Amino acid sequence: MSDQKTTFKAMIEREQKKRDLQYYWVTFVSMIIFTVLAFLAVYFRKNIDNHLIAFFIVTLAVIQVAFQLFYFMHLKDKNHGIPSLFIFSGALVVFITVISFVTMIWIS
Repeated sequence: MSDQKTTFKAMIEREQKKRDLQYYWVTFVSMIIFTVLAFLAVYFRKNIDNHLIAFFIVTLAVIQVAFQLFYFMHLKDKNHGIPSLFIFSGALVVFITVISFVTMIWIS
């Protein structure tokens, strides 16, 4: 009975590792595609409005940061509450700082 539980547990762990590896590969390839799309947007900037290109690149960057945090920094795993708190608090401070500086530049 104990051998069956151990074997079953090992099989589940192998499947989980296999699934995690697939997620890593999909995320990695997605980030490469997003980077190529950003370069193509800049390459074809003569045909596209600059504000649209900036919005597109920033959107791709935000998606890439989310992928980096959740898959490569393992924030999707359990028991990562404190690191997540610090990372998202820092992101909030950066967001508020950027908005403040952009607002100051637009006002003056």
